[in-house]
Amino acid sequence: MSAPRNAAAQDRKSAVWSPDGPIFVLVEPQMGENIGAAARAMWNFGLARMRLVAPRDGWPNPKAAAMASGAGRVIDEAQVFAQTAPALADLNYVYATTARAREMSKPVMTPEEAMADAHARVARGERVGVMFGRERTGLENDDVARANAIVTAPVNPAFPSLNLGQCALLVAYEWRRQAPADENAAPRPEPAAARVEDVDRMLAHLEQELEAAGYFFPEDRRASMQMNLRNLFRRAPLTDQDVRTLRGVIRSLAEGRRRR
Repeated sequence: MSAPRNAAAQDRKSAVWSPDGPIFVLVEPQMGENIGAAARAMWNFGLARMRLVAPRDGWPNPKAAAMASGAGRVIDEAQVFAQTAPALADLNYVYATTARAREMSKPVMTPEEAMADAHARVARGERVGVMFGRERTGLENDDVARANAIVTAPVNPAFPSLNLGQCALLVAYEWRRQAPADENAAPRPEPAAARVEDVDRMLAHLEQELEAAGYFFPEDRRASMQMNLRNLFRRAPLTDQDVRTLRGVIRSLAEGRRRR
């Protein structure tokens, strides 16, 4: 017996997906086929929100749509950004996938640990995202510095590189597998983490005042000093109230210096 013509449409209507699940942010993906493979992996495990940062071959990409094969919703609704910062701005917590732990002092999690943590954050009302890097070079240090935690899989150290689609599949699978037994359990009354955008503004304010105070000296160490500051505040689980308090502290210190 042949399937009814509207079977695919019916499948899409009845598909179980996580509207509050993590947003997958693909940073400068190169090949449409890899974007499509990532979309298919997401939809396999109930995730549909994808963001693309400066895709090399532009957007929309017919090769991505063809490779997605049934995950057209993910492709059709993908958002495109010119830079990484605005793609993360409205998120509260960001995980960066990388085969290397880097020199940065951030929590390093397995995909299992990261997605268990993501479920807890989503239950508290936070918006979380997972960054995936370029096919050839992965995420750059500036990308990783914007994240709150690093996700790395226990792969073969002699061959640690994962295909973009494979990496997306691994994380999406763990998201689905780590779902709590009772999806309707009441979330714990804990404060939500501050949005990336608000932390960025606080850091910009801090760096502006430190610049005025002559903190960034010598000049050739400026970039590393700024990255260390950003990494310090990204590592801390800042809430909205924390950010407001820090902004007030920075403002008071600056005004006190100007009155002297």
